[in-house]
Amino acid sequence: MFAVIEDPAGGAAIGEVLIASSAALVLTIGLLVLGMGHRTGRVALLGNLAAFTERRSGLPGWVGLPSAIAGASLLAAVFGMYWDISLHIDVGRDAGPLANPAHYFILGGLFGIFAAGVVAIVLPAGKPSSSSIEIGENWYAPLGGLLICAAAAFALLGFPLDDVWHRLFGQDVTLWGPTHLMLIGGASLTLVGMAVLLVEGQRFNKAAAEARIAARVVGRRGADTEAGWVDLTRRTALCGAFLLGLSTFQGEFDFGVPQFRFVFGPLLIMLAAGAGIVAVRLWAGRGAALGAVGFFLLVRGLLALLVGPVLGETTPHFPLYVAEALVVEAIALAAPTLLRRPLAFGLVSGLGIGTIGLAAEWGWTHVWSPIPWSSNLLPEAIVFGLPAAIAGALIGAWIGDRLALEARDHDRRLDVAALVAALGATALVGIALYKPGVEGVSAQVTLTNVQSGPDRTVEAVVRMQPADAADDAEYLTATAWQGGGFIVDRLQRIDEGVYRTTQPIPVHGGWKALIRMSRGNTLSAIPIFLPEDRAIPARGVPAPQSFTRTFVADHRLLQREQKTAQGWLWAVAYTVVGLIFLSLLALMAWALRRLSDAAGEPPVPPAERRAAASAPAPRPTPQLGGA
Repeated sequence: MFAVIEDPAGGAAIGEVLIASSAALVLTIGLLVLGMGHRTGRVALLGNLAAFTERRSGLPGWVGLPSAIAGASLLAAVFGMYWDISLHIDVGRDAGPLANPAHYFILGGLFGIFAAGVVAIVLPAGKPSSSSIEIGENWYAPLGGLLICAAAAFALLGFPLDDVWHRLFGQDVTLWGPTHLMLIGGASLTLVGMAVLLVEGQRFNKAAAEARIAARVVGRRGADTEAGWVDLTRRTALCGAFLLGLSTFQGEFDFGVPQFRFVFGPLLIMLAAGAGIVAVRLWAGRGAALGAVGFFLLVRGLLALLVGPVLGETTPHFPLYVAEALVVEAIALAAPTLLRRPLAFGLVSGLGIGTIGLAAEWGWTHVWSPIPWSSNLLPEAIVFGLPAAIAGALIGAWIGDRLALEARDHDRRLDVAALVAALGATALVGIALYKPGVEGVSAQVTLTNVQSGPDRTVEAVVRMQPADAADDAEYLTATAWQGGGFIVDRLQRIDEGVYRTTQPIPVHGGWKALIRMSRGNTLSAIPIFLPEDRAIPARGVPAPQSFTRTFVADHRLLQREQKTAQGWLWAVAYTVVGLIFLSLLALMAWALRRLSDAAGEPPVPPAERRAAASAPAPRPTPQLGGA
């Protein structure tokens, strides 16, 4: 039986910190030796692998190899993330970071992404793209490689900072802890770097093909060009992965244990749909929005199957996004001229997503969601969801426009609109974060044993005081978790102000059982049963046959591990993490702008291009992506 009282609540043991740090140091040194060995010509491994991927993908080796590494690593990391969340929901805190098998997939995946960025930086010879950055004598790093490296480093930094955070403030058992958001946000933003790297490689191929045609030299198919369906598939999968990354922020709602206002469900789904689907349609063309959603559903479906039935943990649910993709494709088909006006396309798509798409997702929650969106959520869902969809669509339109392969005149109004949209989305999130506990509400709870003894389970009858306290609630549930499983039971109304559970609720061992209520901007709970937790320390809350308890702010019960700290220390910690995250976002925005401004410029000086074009098409080597 799982024993929650034995697990640490204030950071990892020093021995595990030393083991993890030593392993990270060894891997980093090995990666640097491999990379610098390639640059000096002493190690041929990276060059041989790059040549192989170049032959198979039709992309320069400095794009094909890093993209393959990053893609596989991202899949490992996202699998580890969902498995990790399920483990924490089902069994609580880790016995130690190295005792959690999911952490190895997360760490390995994030380090693999970082390695992909390093490989992209060290592989090219000469100047691989017009947007690349000079970092040394005759050493130019692809912009996409630098972005991948930066995003992965940001995510990896979340691990040691997470341990520091736990030592200062205790265990934060929420997906939205600041250092957890570093891990998720950094991994998600690597998709932007991968998209930039792909565009750089395609521009290189295009320039090389044009140079050969000008010199009347016929190149080997695949070295300079790629089939249209291959390009579409590649970009569609990449955008589907971007949609996957944007949707990881919804994790607590997907699992049915949201620790923030319920309106975040529609808000985050609309924001992700607007940004991801509009970006892919503008960038990858006809049918790509549906293709990206298909890729998203395939991966999330497999993750749900693996984490749930196969591994036996709580199954993660997911949004559908099909209606949103159909809306965007229909707008593009009905008014193709809008595709040449990204600002207008973003606005119209955002309106469609925020209405038709929101309604479709509403219906989908009643088909497959732990807590369906109730009619009481409707006003807030519209107030927050519609502007979130428009904001996301404008941001997506800007991203799709800036990823264009060809040079184009960019609408400066779109720059302003995207900035306003980003600020608006931030404001919506900030407003929704306020979640006080309800005041003046209590409940009389009567428990009836379903199973007695050490594995006691009960059914509960809950009488709200006042009786109408839950009439306008978005949900009223009995939630039990961290005792070896997870239960979210929507209470059934049996009389005015009287509700009952519909399945047995465990009140033994390490289980934590609560009555949770989301009403308006309040999120509140009362305990049915809480175990003693000496590691925090926290007293247990027994489950007698009858009791009356007052609703308090939900986080006080769900996050008992949180330590009391000085207000200035909280402010400094949040400010530091926030500034790091804003810096990464600014870097991504600057990089996308640099990428689009460099469109149409040759990746290497004209004289060198003519020299390269005059030679017969060689067998691809890792140097092909250079001068």
